[in-house]
Amino acid sequence: MDSIFTKIIKKEIPAYIIDENDYFISILDINPIKLGHTLIIPKVQIDYFFDIDNDLLSKTMPYCKKISTAIKKAIECERIGLSIIGLEVPHAHIHLIPINSINDMNFNNAKPISKDEMIEIQNKIKSFL
Repeated sequence: MDSIFTKIIKKEIPAYIIDENDYFISILDINPIKLGHTLIIPKVQIDYFFDIDNDLLSKTMPYCKKISTAIKKAIECERIGLSIIGLEVPHAHIHLIPINSINDMNFNNAKPISKDEMIEIQNKIKSFL
């Protein structure tokens, strides 16, 4: 069964897409813990991150670096935090989160923001790619 991310990749459901290539899609998290919270999703549906084959895994960090560089330029923050949890959706993905302290990585702070804010952030990050 297709995950929600596979449905986004297939363009069956909408998302705030930042970027995509042959291997990955990056989208804004709809319940961000910080503005600019972005998900990096492999286009192949694999449940557990460490089951990703080494070839695709070797492409993951360079893609994360590209997207995190754009996020850091678009969102005022000290760093871009990275988190791999793997329990919330059966499709491996990475969270890139603008942070100023370790407390900014608290997923209990996740909350939806308005469509207008999402579009504004999406466009701002995309402008730095």
